Amino acid sequence: MKPDVSSVDPPKAPESKANAKEDLKSAHAPERRAKSGSTPAGLSQAEAQKLLAQFGPNELAEKKTNALLKLLGYFWGPIPWMIEVAAILSGLVRHWADFWIIAALLIFNAGVGFWQEFTAGNAVEALRKQLAMRARALRDGAWQEIDAKLLVPGDVIRIRLGDVVPADVKLFEGDYLSVDQSALTGESLPVTKQNGDEAYSGTVVKQGEMVAEVSATGAQTKFGKTASLVGEAQTVSHFQKAVLTIGDYLIYVSLALVVMLVLFQLHRNAPWLDLVQFALILTVASIPVAMPAVLSMTMAVGATALSKRKAIVTRLESIEEMASMDVLCSDKTGTLTQNRLTLGKVELFHAADEQAVLLAASLASKAEDKDAIDQAVIEGLKSQDALKSYRQTAYVPFDPVHKRTEATITDGQGKSFQVTKGAPQVIMQMSGLSDEEAKHAEEVVNAFAEQGYRALGVARKEQDAQQWQFLGILSLFDPPREDSAQTIASAEAHGVDVKMVTGDNEAIAKQISGKLGLGTNILRASALSLDKDGHRDAADGERVENTDGFAEVFPEHKFAIVKLLQARNHITGMTGDGVNDAPALKQADVGIAVSGATDAARAAADLVLTAPGLSVIINAIEEARRIFERMNAYAVYRISETIRIMIFVVLTMIFFNFYPITAIMIILLAFFNDVPIMTIAYDRTGLEKNPVRWDMNQVITVATAMGIVGVIGSFGMLLIAMDWLKLDVSKIQTYVFLKMAVAGHLVLFAARAKEHMWKRPWPAPVMIWSAVITKLAATVLAAYGFGLITPISWPEIALIWGYSIVSALMTDWVKVAVYRRLRNRVSRHQSFLAVLQRPLHHFGYKKH
Repeated sequence: MKPDVSSVDPPKAPESKANAKEDLKSAHAPERRAKSGSTPAGLSQAEAQKLLAQFGPNELAEKKTNALLKLLGYFWGPIPWMIEVAAILSGLVRHWADFWIIAALLIFNAGVGFWQEFTAGNAVEALRKQLAMRARALRDGAWQEIDAKLLVPGDVIRIRLGDVVPADVKLFEGDYLSVDQSALTGESLPVTKQNGDEAYSGTVVKQGEMVAEVSATGAQTKFGKTASLVGEAQTVSHFQKAVLTIGDYLIYVSLALVVMLVLFQLHRNAPWLDLVQFALILTVASIPVAMPAVLSMTMAVGATALSKRKAIVTRLESIEEMASMDVLCSDKTGTLTQNRLTLGKVELFHAADEQAVLLAASLASKAEDKDAIDQAVIEGLKSQDALKSYRQTAYVPFDPVHKRTEATITDGQGKSFQVTKGAPQVIMQMSGLSDEEAKHAEEVVNAFAEQGYRALGVARKEQDAQQWQFLGILSLFDPPREDSAQTIASAEAHGVDVKMVTGDNEAIAKQISGKLGLGTNILRASALSLDKDGHRDAADGERVENTDGFAEVFPEHKFAIVKLLQARNHITGMTGDGVNDAPALKQADVGIAVSGATDAARAAADLVLTAPGLSVIINAIEEARRIFERMNAYAVYRISETIRIMIFVVLTMIFFNFYPITAIMIILLAFFNDVPIMTIAYDRTGLEKNPVRWDMNQVITVATAMGIVGVIGSFGMLLIAMDWLKLDVSKIQTYVFLKMAVAGHLVLFAARAKEHMWKRPWPAPVMIWSAVITKLAATVLAAYGFGLITPISWPEIALIWGYSIVSALMTDWVKVAVYRRLRNRVSRHQSFLAVLQRPLHHFGYKKH
């Protein structure tokens, strides 16, 4: 229900404008107020409009790239350039069918990438709209509820329990505010604010009500300035590096083959037009035309699957990074913990039992205020029915001067007494404890502080008594989330090292870290010589790598910790929910904004969780690794296919001096093999236990071996057609085309797993049907020609199918042999390292 702002009287305006200015100066009002001419009576609507034009809306400016420029960006880069060159060459030799097919593939590739980025951006924008805030502002002498983004410096606003402070403000009327700054500073306990103090945008009011003047909005707030660090964060996607590496490899191979063939053709006095025509064929054959689209589609399908599990992906490439992630830096407050005070141990003094202390403390509370401390105390009662027999006749709320609450209570017999709770030192002083009792109480308070607990004294005074009776001391703490320990254990079982990062002190950090099973090797951020500009002690990297967590951390520390881990070759993830997490979320390879995160954290993150808890991160890691396996399989398949086509065509031209396949056949192969191959995005894959990374040496080695087997198979088919069946060139070309079409998709089934293709997990049904339909289409085309190719008979087609199946099985056998050899080499290398590290372990050296 909306608050009734009309019933609240505005603060009284001073008698004169001159006096008003003096009053404002004495209250340390912002210089901007003097410039704007505003008074505590607020601004007029006209003044507000002028200031809005001057200072802009109260929101973080977002750099938006023009949609057309973003789309054109997909036509710029090494792979698009290769496709564009192929299209130009097609136009030069007037092969218009080739030209339009290549252009269609280019546009399709760009469209898929653009659409997926656009869709992800819309999802985040929808989340931002859900976070739109309202504010109570004094305009034209009356309280009004307006959009928070319309606030301007000089506006007078009312903030109270439950409000998110909409801008940086100076408090000037009211008793006090208790403000939760955990979203900005990482502190788990509220901070008390009084007249003359500043409250910051993005913080949450836990108690109290005050009137304040807006001093800064948008990017000029502390919230905005912290978020501006995000702009400094830059990371390069490992996915992009992998795509470029594959592209570069294919380009180099292609150039080498082009040069080789051109030299041969010039020696044979071949016409220049024929050379251009062949350059076209070879260029088209060497281009992984659909590779970016297939990989983007694979990640997009994974992103859709994650969204169903309450996780929205904002950057597709981050899925691949998540599969490789081996370190997860997790913010404590609100991420590993509940950001909710909970009752801990109770130390008894003059009370019969713990429930007696809690009953007195509960009676000194006001449940309807929903104060965090009051709620924790009341929830500690075994039965809240015990409160029903008491009536609160007077209540004095907590204030920063007296540092306690006090209530006058009447019980069921009409007997009256008083109860109080608050800072232990204050309650102890009121109770007149003996020296021994006071010493014991201080020891208890100090012991609680060492454990990271907040202490609360409780006392009671009978109606006729002169002295308060000290009942006991309560301890309060911010407990871990119920699923945090299990999530951390699951993460470590998946090979991900979790490190806690918090702004709280070392005692609290050690206590929570120990409860979660992370270990208690906590490092204070001040112990590291971290520098945002990159100047760091060489030893810092090792200390950051080996610690279990960090305490007393500021935003710059989080940012630099992530960079130190990245510098030591770790793929680093970061979870968080506050503004203080945003720079590190952006810098991390995988930034994860948890449920309830601030707008700045969501904007910086790669993955936004929309359900409470962190368990979805494990689901995301597993899904990411499956997606990675699909992308890895496609990369192996595509490189092997390119090698198979290029080397076969070049060697055929060199040794037999004719085109073994026509340009239109090569482009049709691209459709039959690459476009339907997008079903690999839905493939069933195994799940790796440890983080996975692009191993280009392995990918290229396996793909090259498979490609060479394919070249040998294609030459076998060529020799059968030439020497055994004595066919003419046009029919030979159809033989080669159908063999490449059928064997191509069979090779995909070989490439999708490191073991034999007939072992589990089997391909997804959509992938099988894709292969069946496209291969039937290629078979029908070979049988009837349709004016595009020379038709062949059905017995010949059966021969080609049988030969292709045998060839695919041989390719699969070679693939398994190569993988096993590579694994054995890695195992021998790891065994050698283990032998070297034994002396180090003997001396206590720790290595994650």
